[in-house]
Amino acid sequence: MKTKEELLQILDQFPLEGKAVNAEPFGNGHINDTLKVTTDDGQTKYILQRINHQIFTNVDMLQQNIHVVTTHIRRKLEERGETDIDRKVLTFLPTKDNKLYYFDGDSYWRVCLLIANSKSYEEVTPEKSYEAGLAFGDFQSMLADIPEGTLGETIPNFHNMEFRLQQFRDAVAADAAGRVAEVQELIEEIEKRAKAMCIQEELYREGKLKKRVNHCDTKVNNILFDEDGKVLCVIDLDTVMPGFVLSDIGDFIRTGANTGAEDDKDLDRVGVNLPVFEAYAKGYLEKARSFLTPLEISLLAYGGRLLTYMQTVRFLTDYINGDTYYKIHYPEHNLVRTKAQFKLLQSLEEHAEEMDNFLK
Repeated sequence: MKTKEELLQILDQFPLEGKAVNAEPFGNGHINDTLKVTTDDGQTKYILQRINHQIFTNVDMLQQNIHVVTTHIRRKLEERGETDIDRKVLTFLPTKDNKLYYFDGDSYWRVCLLIANSKSYEEVTPEKSYEAGLAFGDFQSMLADIPEGTLGETIPNFHNMEFRLQQFRDAVAADAAGRVAEVQELIEEIEKRAKAMCIQEELYREGKLKKRVNHCDTKVNNILFDEDGKVLCVIDLDTVMPGFVLSDIGDFIRTGANTGAEDDKDLDRVGVNLPVFEAYAKGYLEKARSFLTPLEISLLAYGGRLLTYMQTVRFLTDYINGDTYYKIHYPEHNLVRTKAQFKLLQSLEEHAEEMDNFLK
């Protein structure tokens, strides 16, 4: 991390109210470095972020996407007659020379307003899931009229199942870490489901499914709430890009409607939390039904199976490759993650009819 003097020099590139006097680490994000900024009047009004350009390799596209999305949401909120709009959408400051980020020769930096008296939650309850469904459904609804082709893919093929399976098969063929033999049963389970899990790409090629603006990281902790527990806005917009609506509801089901942990060693704890799923789906459809097609609605529960399958494939691919992508805390961590995700997938399969019927 930069020295305090270097950070203050970076902050001086942005038109802040007052002079920045301190910047200290803030939050628990895993990708970008985030700091809260104190100015000489003693107030903390800004967030400074160093963009991880190893993951987001096209920073121009990334920041342009975010600019388009936040500007669009702001206009929609104004049209609704909303008040206090700076608390209901993220506000990013351009640099003094009117750029969307500052490059210091080494790293890329951006500044946004801190939304005061806001909080996020890690715990997922049916009540919070309903609020999250409303938030992400409204987020997608406000962005549904952005023309296709306006936004770029900040992480190409991020939720492309055919691409993820190709990576997986390449890993199996290479067997770089000599682990294929021990996971042969899991490999067979993945291949058994492969065709059924590539439906969205096939439907897209047939013109039956369209790409929409997705958040692509729909966790409850990517929503800010006010002091009364009501939604303020959706945050963490780096992965906002074109994709299929199945991704967003699917990722919430995978992460939020799991009775166990993503890397639970005790598979008896892992399964689908139906009340959480139902609460999220109810909130989501209240806001998103207006732009969804009947086909999309019929596939929403399948989205949970798809994203859980996709993550099973990604964890196992990394394990076979020798743990080159995800951070691990012990040698078998990716294998433990794989088994936990696969157990959740099996639970989702067992409850598929029930979940589909709820959405109907």
